[in-house]
Amino acid sequence: MSEPLLEVTVLHPRDITGAQEGGADRLHLVAPGAEAALSPEPGVVSSVCRETELPVFVLLRLNDSWTTTGGELTRLVGLAEDYLGCGAAGVSFGFLDADLEIDTEVCTHLASSLPGVPWTFHRAVDATLDPRRSWRRLVGLPGLVAVRSAGSPQGLAVGYDDLLATASSDPAVARLLMPGGGLLAEHVPWFARAGVSRFHLGRQVRPGASYKSYVDAGHVRSWRLLLDSAVERATVSASASDRASSA
Repeated sequence: MSEPLLEVTVLHPRDITGAQEGGADRLHLVAPGAEAALSPEPGVVSSVCRETELPVFVLLRLNDSWTTTGGELTRLVGLAEDYLGCGAAGVSFGFLDADLEIDTEVCTHLASSLPGVPWTFHRAVDATLDPRRSWRRLVGLPGLVAVRSAGSPQGLAVGYDDLLATASSDPAVARLLMPGGGLLAEHVPWFARAGVSRFHLGRQVRPGASYKSYVDAGHVRSWRLLLDSAVERATVSASASDRASSA
């Protein structure tokens, strides 16, 4: 199993202290929108990257749908280059086609335009018609390091069981999966047992579970301890099982 990774959503530099002091491994920078998170201004990216040594992944999304146009795609490549120039370590994006399938052409174009840049596929995967088929299309895309998913557009409150079953049945999915979107503490040990070691937090690490509050170090730390403990236990259990099967 990979080392545990805890990613925390931040909106501005004022969120950084809480995320860092609480033990986050990576920051996911977005700009809040009326209907969905969007790409932040390069100036915000620059400010955040100057304030932290943690890797910062920045969202590439210019509208509140899961699709994009040719003109937007050109803008997204330019934005990504600006973000990287500001110090970002990676980006986050995900697009679907008109049939609600993974738009592998668009995603491959973006990834190929940013050679060597790690990226995560965000929760667009939850809006596809056949998530298992979508996972097969995602595995192997160039530069992809994680897929953030809740198993359902309604979040983990609805999609948890299906998502856990998918991860449990396919090690390739477990390696890429980053559960996010209503993650609860009781979900973490079960995902860890399935081989999942990356987790994404948003509202959970803010007082009142509100994006009007700043990221709180105590909230992050409690998740950090939970994650580390769950992954360690799962690793020990898997090692013991391997030894027993080879004996």
